[in-house]
Amino acid sequence: MEREERSLWRYRACLPVEIARPISLGEGCTPLVERSWGGARPLFKLEWFSPTGSFKDRGTSVMLSYLRQHGITSVLEDSSGNGGSSVAGYGAAGGVAVRILAPADTSPAKIAQVAAYGAQVQLVAGPRQESQAEAIRQSDQIFYAGHNWQALFLEGVKTLAYELWEDLGYRAPDNVVVPVGAGSSLLGCHLGFRELLAAGQITRLPRLFAAQPLNCSPVDASFSAGADGPVDRAVRPTIAEGTAIARPLRLPQMLTALRDSGGGSVAIPEHDIVTALSELCGQGLFVEPTSATAAAAITRLIDQGQITPQETTVVVLSGSGLKAAAAVRDLLK
Repeated sequence: MEREERSLWRYRACLPVEIARPISLGEGCTPLVERSWGGARPLFKLEWFSPTGSFKDRGTSVMLSYLRQHGITSVLEDSSGNGGSSVAGYGAAGGVAVRILAPADTSPAKIAQVAAYGAQVQLVAGPRQESQAEAIRQSDQIFYAGHNWQALFLEGVKTLAYELWEDLGYRAPDNVVVPVGAGSSLLGCHLGFRELLAAGQITRLPRLFAAQPLNCSPVDASFSAGADGPVDRAVRPTIAEGTAIARPLRLPQMLTALRDSGGGSVAIPEHDIVTALSELCGQGLFVEPTSATAAAAITRLIDQGQITPQETTVVVLSGSGLKAAAAVRDLLK
């Protein structure tokens, strides 16, 4: 580690490629705080302290740095909000022109953030996957830097695992709970902890748990059924918009990560997400509803006996409540 570097680039030696001039805004090195929750004392990883307000900055910093190094000067991204905000912000920081395609019902605050960075915004009617389909159609005109497709994005997100290892005194937690939509936080953690295990820095993988809203829970549907591919489950609107991906591209990889680590999945009803959101805010943790899904999963996992209060459990709070302030206000009235 480059200990004098106060960003994820302190772990640059773990990247598979050399990046000479990173696009960095100081991403990484986010707080890890302990709070009381349902009789346990989980550790909440406050990823909303990232420069654009979500964990996506880890992946974006590495991905855009690599692309710029290879001569890419303009990119296209599809996103339900946080990914678009991140790519727009880092594009502005690195001199890369950005076009963002987002669902028409994306939180206005997220769209305003994208526009503030100077990115071009195109809203797409229909469910989340329509934005991706339109981005792919436009990819013959502009380089498609879809964070769900680009391998270097996961290489950036895996620094979350390295950072948790460092936070905990160079050991792995027992459990890591993450909100899951396309799965980059889950896959990044699996990749990073796998590398630490292979290097002999930890003796076992932490158990990884995917938290999804019941209204859009394809990972839980497949995991619960013991399947390796998609399983039919009704999809309905959810307040956790960041996880509203009905057909995630990397579903088989996510299922492998859960099984390889001995973890599992949890599907949370909407009212439980709201309850968790209220409790988090009541403890000073102002998150967007997507993050509250992971906190609600802790309650479920303890009640089911899948984790115990004595274990070291990390909950990743992925995005700021400022991303969806109006929605949070209305939900907690």
